[in-house]
Amino acid sequence: MTSPVTTTIDLDKCSGCGQCLVVCPDRTITMLAGKATVTGAHCLACGHCLAVCPTGAVSVATLAADSLDFHSFTLEQRWLPWGEFDPALLVRLLASRRSCRNYQERPVSRELLLDLVKAGTTAPSGTNSQKWTFTILAQRSQVAELGGKIAGFFAKLNRLAANPAARLLSRLFGGDALGKYYRRYYSSINEGLREWQEEGRDLLFHGATAAIVVGNRPEASCPAEDALLATQNILLTAHALGLGSCLIGFAVAALEREPALKDSLGIPRDERVYAVIALGWPTEKYQRLSGRKKAVIRFVG
Repeated sequence: MTSPVTTTIDLDKCSGCGQCLVVCPDRTITMLAGKATVTGAHCLACGHCLAVCPTGAVSVATLAADSLDFHSFTLEQRWLPWGEFDPALLVRLLASRRSCRNYQERPVSRELLLDLVKAGTTAPSGTNSQKWTFTILAQRSQVAELGGKIAGFFAKLNRLAANPAARLLSRLFGGDALGKYYRRYYSSINEGLREWQEEGRDLLFHGATAAIVVGNRPEASCPAEDALLATQNILLTAHALGLGSCLIGFAVAALEREPALKDSLGIPRDERVYAVIALGWPTEKYQRLSGRKKAVIRFVG
């Protein structure tokens, strides 16, 4: 997937080193008369040429000028070389991020939420398509309203799943999808709906005061991978900024199966949702890292 060529090179600044040619994946740049010159008709808009240029001669208009401007911190613009960051500190951040299910009532500012999205967009994407979308719910009332609509979706699904005839039809013609749902989720969903309706307990978003819905447009080459890589960036940045986060899988399922839910958020129906992130200031505090289950690891050959 390519973008219009918006790369320009200031020939007065160009030293003719040729480094931009080496890193360009689309061969958009060639050397003419000892200077780097844009000659190609295709461009990934990856920014490699801009990042590698030692004299600052390259510009790429497709790249948003403020994409690395943040409200909550100042980002040093010097590229971090391979191996320069402390791997122990990085893995400590990775292992410290935990799913948070207890939040303060304190709101999360719009500026902080925008910073999280910008951090998300530093993730890689297939063919650099960057077709991801981020729908932000910045108020607790918006999160609660969406939670209520999702609860309504699962109430209807539970009523259907409770019908033996419907489960039989699903087993015969639908791969037993409804039966699998009934056996795995029906009881816990029923209890969650009861607590929502009778006690006002939010077992879906856990009282989070904000949320980000991460989607991708249909023309993306690797939509699921792109969205989930951006999501991981958001989760890690949220932790670094003091926020708790939690992925809400039931919300993703509801949004993908009930088009009216997308309509209520202004999300186009042909845009697929891959992650819903609950966010807020946590009341939880942990003391140590807990490790993970044993992974299946294979070396080939």
